[in-house]
Amino acid sequence: MTNTKEIIVKLKEVREKKELSYNDILALMEKNDDFLSKSTLSRIFAEGSEDTNFDYENTIRPIAKALLDMETIEDDDTMDVQALKSLLRYKIQRIEELEKQVKGLETALDKEKIKSHEKLEKERELANRRIDFLKGQVSLKDKRMDMLLEAVFEKDKLHQQMLTQILDCPCRKRAEMENA
Repeated sequence: MTNTKEIIVKLKEVREKKELSYNDILALMEKNDDFLSKSTLSRIFAEGSEDTNFDYENTIRPIAKALLDMETIEDDDTMDVQALKSLLRYKIQRIEELEKQVKGLETALDKEKIKSHEKLEKERELANRRIDFLKGQVSLKDKRMDMLLEAVFEKDKLHQQMLTQILDCPCRKRAEMENA
């Protein structure tokens, strides 16, 4: 925040010193292939604007580049100024490289998320098919167990009937009496 305050104050000083209008500044910016609206310029140069938050990269930097000529190394610049401009140019390049790298990583992450979701969906479908199969198997086994239990009850019923017939058999009663 402090740095942008200082930059905005310097920009105001340079504008006053060079007696530049908004149209002059816009023309300088256009030469650098930078574009801002006139209303944005008026907000930057408004009184007290140094206390406002502005996007450095998209708002302040294009104006500073045009007014301060900070990214162009001139022959009449001192060694310190040339070194600072070189350093600034390097930092800007590095920031752009890192932003591209971040975008590439975000894209790769998005692709990886999609792959992961697709894989998860396939596994979910496979699991659901297995669950449906196992539910069918449990149902089949339940039916078979019910049939088996029914058969056991039927066998027990027949066994009881046979036992009753044997115990109630008149021949058996006669044989018991004769042996007694």
